[in-house]
Amino acid sequence: MAEAASPITATSITPNAWLGWFMALLSTVASSVLSPVAKTAVGLGLDPAIVLAVRLVMAAGLLALTLLLTHAAQLRIDRRGLLICLGAGAAAGLGMWMYFRALTWMSSSVASMIFSLYPLAVLGLLALRGEKLTYRQAFRAGLGLMGVYLLIGVSGQANWLGVLLVFGAIMGFAILTAVIQWLLQGYDAMTVTLYTVAGMAIPNLIGWFAQGAAWREPGWLGWAAILVLALAVTYLGRVTQFVAIRHIGGGQMALLMPLEIFLAVVWAMIFLGEQLTGWQWAGGGLVLLSALLAVQRLRRVRLRQGYPNT
Repeated sequence: MAEAASPITATSITPNAWLGWFMALLSTVASSVLSPVAKTAVGLGLDPAIVLAVRLVMAAGLLALTLLLTHAAQLRIDRRGLLICLGAGAAAGLGMWMYFRALTWMSSSVASMIFSLYPLAVLGLLALRGEKLTYRQAFRAGLGLMGVYLLIGVSGQANWLGVLLVFGAIMGFAILTAVIQWLLQGYDAMTVTLYTVAGMAIPNLIGWFAQGAAWREPGWLGWAAILVLALAVTYLGRVTQFVAIRHIGGGQMALLMPLEIFLAVVWAMIFLGEQLTGWQWAGGGLVLLSALLAVQRLRRVRLRQGYPNT
């Protein structure tokens, strides 16, 4: 990989709020199909490592092609930036695998709601670099944990191994976001997106080869799920998110996270026939409120990324 003399920063543009919010909504809708489509792939018996490896390699190739055709100079990144992107992406890629495995034991709607605690995990990691912990932090965390209990404890419908895997996924993506915040502020967001997505593929490719690189034909429905995950969730979701952040900022983009979770639950009910009890709706509401309060705090510490596409 060629090295740049200095980090590549974003090109100056004139913000367009209408375009920004349109792209933000498009990214939100595209990303919201992740859980129900992933649940479908898992239900077909497809190995998560294979699905994720194929999906991420395809998405990384499309992102690279997009940059080549639009801003070829942004393909360049120095060695330090490349290693950081690949390492942070690998942490998120492992978290992504955990999330897919969790869907083996729990519904996609409950998994989506629990994953929305991600902003709390980011705040916890940022505290390691001086972000002050306050009573409000404790209140937000308390709301979130109470919500998780109502989601999985009262009804007893969620498998605890699945819950632990979702929390592992949360930490993987929190590490990615914190690393971007700490170490990659001087790099172009689209460049960072490309190389972190490539990094996400690494642990899943390793996992696939560790299993002997066995290939099972996914069938037309399996290929449809993989293509939706690659083209809609990862590629379209990331590119539109990138454009939205350029126009309205990462903090505004992150405020749409509750809408994304709500849509994910709606899709799960419509296409997978999932249902939530009254206690689970109450728990989901507390989790989303906790996450929204955390996002409000993250806006004040210059969060660059919105809700992550798992």
